[in-house]
This record gives sequence, structure tokens and C-alpha cells, in this order.
Amino acid sequence: MEDAQIVSLYWDRDESAIRETETKYGRYLTKIACNILNDVEDSRESVNDTYLAAWDSIPPHRPGILSAYLAKLTRRISIDRFRYRTRDKRMGSEYALSLEELGDCVCGGDATQEAVNEKLLADAIGIYLRLLPEDARTAFVGRYYFLDPLKEVAAYCGMSESKAKSLLYRTRVGLKEYLQKEGYL
Repeated sequence: MEDAQIVSLYWDRDESAIRETETKYGRYLTKIACNILNDVEDSRESVNDTYLAAWDSIPPHRPGILSAYLAKLTRRISIDRFRYRTRDKRMGSEYALSLEELGDCVCGGDATQEAVNEKLLADAIGIYLRLLPEDARTAFVGRYYFLDPLKEVAAYCGMSESKAKSLLYRTRVGLKEYLQKEGYL
């Protein structure tokens, strides 16, 4: 079923929208959740919560790209679950590892300042990513947005793990320099 048809089912409040969403995007959303949570049960719960969030938010929202909309919901829900689960102890996952790798590029600050600058920072990172060659951009987004393991990033970029690791390192260094030049660091 096409995305526009699935969105129409949501707009019509037809419960088959959830079934169609699960059929088309269930594995994709589970992979995103597993990369963040590193736990199958928590990932399933996050994906189920994604279906509920989509049901509650469509309408009034009419996503242009359903897969991206669902991925964003899944990431938000999974990251919230990760934070809740690990607030007392640090557990390993691709999310924790990717945040550690990006730690040198973007430092944390006070919550109010972060809220004010979040959009500007996102725009600056978007501009930087558009300046990158396609392979570097694909690797960066795969690793730090979709939280794919390094081995997977290397595979779909058609390079060795060591080359992907080096590419990501150079991209992070470049991002840090760019953000410093733009006054974010």
C-alpha cells in the first residue's frame, strides 16, 4: 500500500492504518528502536508506542514522507525510553556509543540555552551535511541519525569498516571546525 493511502486511512480514523503501517514499516522502525535501546522487548514497545503516536498525531499532521515521520517518532520515543531506563546506570547501545563519538563536536549546555539554540544548531549541521560528498553524508546520517552500527554503515556505503571509521572521524572533526567557525563551540 502506498504511503498516501496509509495516511488517508489515518485521516479517516480507520484502524487498518496501524496494520498497514506495521506491515510496511514494522521492521524498519524496529531496527531504529533496537539501535537505540539494544533490547528487543523495549524496542517492540517503542514501535507500538510509535503506532499510537502516529494515530494520535495524524490528523492534524499530514506527513509528506511517512517513513521519515514514523522514524522521527520512533527515535523520540526510543530515546525517551533509553533515558528513563539508564538514568541510574549506563547501558551500552548504539545510541550511547554514537553520542559519545559526537561528544567532542557538540557540547551540552544549560537547558534553556539549548532550547533557544536548537533550531539554529540543527540548521548549521544541515548546511554542513549538504556541503559533504554523498558517501560522507550517507555514512554520517546512517551512523548518527539512524544509529546504525559501524559495520552496517560500511556495508551500505561500500567500504571497509576502517575506511568508514576514518571517514566518520574526519567528518566529525570537520563538523567541529565548522561549528567553531559558526560560533557554536
